[in-house]
Amino acid sequence: MKRILKILLIITVLVGSLAGCRQATKDAASSCFFEWTDSYGREIVLEKAPQRIASLSPAITEIFYMIGAENKLVGVSDFCHYPPEVEKIPKIGGMQNINMEALLAQHPDVLLIGSMVSEKDVETIEKMNIPVVTIKEESNIEGMSEMIEVLGRITGCEQKASEEATRWRQRIEQLKQENEKLKGSEKSVFYVVGFGDAGDFTAPKGSHIHEMIELAGCRNIGAELSNWNVSREFLFKSDPDIIIIRSEDCDAFKSQYPYTQLKAVKEGHVYPIESGWIDVVSTRNLQAIEFIRQKAQELDS
Repeated sequence: MKRILKILLIITVLVGSLAGCRQATKDAASSCFFEWTDSYGREIVLEKAPQRIASLSPAITEIFYMIGAENKLVGVSDFCHYPPEVEKIPKIGGMQNINMEALLAQHPDVLLIGSMVSEKDVETIEKMNIPVVTIKEESNIEGMSEMIEVLGRITGCEQKASEEATRWRQRIEQLKQENEKLKGSEKSVFYVVGFGDAGDFTAPKGSHIHEMIELAGCRNIGAELSNWNVSREFLFKSDPDIIIIRSEDCDAFKSQYPYTQLKAVKEGHVYPIESGWIDVVSTRNLQAIEFIRQKAQELDS
């Protein structure tokens, strides 16, 4: 049960960590490099382009690699594991237990965080003369493009960021158009957030995972739910066409009663997925969407 609660906390926080990204602007008439009203409502001013940047958000860290700004990263959170190269960068603690000593040792010009870091910690860090910029990630997949653009401005990689943000928006729009042809014939999907004696959990409507399943041209069985809990009765009544589950949980799920009685398990339509693709809003969400879409199309072939 503790493991499931931890997973739900990470999903909820990192999804919530994506909701108010506003466009950063550089005032041409001003001498400062970057002005921003951050997600805590604080007016942020960076007088010059930061060369040493620390990140406490996995999504932010991934975007640095996407836009070619990884050479400016001098510290990352304990939760930043992708891409593999990020493991070479010094760790500066978790989102709720920042290692202040490790952070100071990296002499960052700025620290980028999501919503998990408390305002009290932000004040403590700024008293150490380290500017902190809070960038809450959007709660939906489409909002990722705004975050990419903002980080492009902070890092000076605006052209690459603009290209990636445009590519993101175009693919999302393309998926929506393609899905119009599937109306009424969508395959039902159950994403397993948790299972077993502690209860069954899946992504409800309003979650980024729900949005991903819909962008994949499928129907999320959790669309009728208001929270992450799902009853056994509801699960078996829904009897999904496809089950998506984290790779590390797949074998245990497929062999455990009563899940063995689900149609998707009997017919071999349970598919393992890399948790980093789906559990948090990140640059890899498109990979998860394409994966789910492919599995649904295979059922029709």
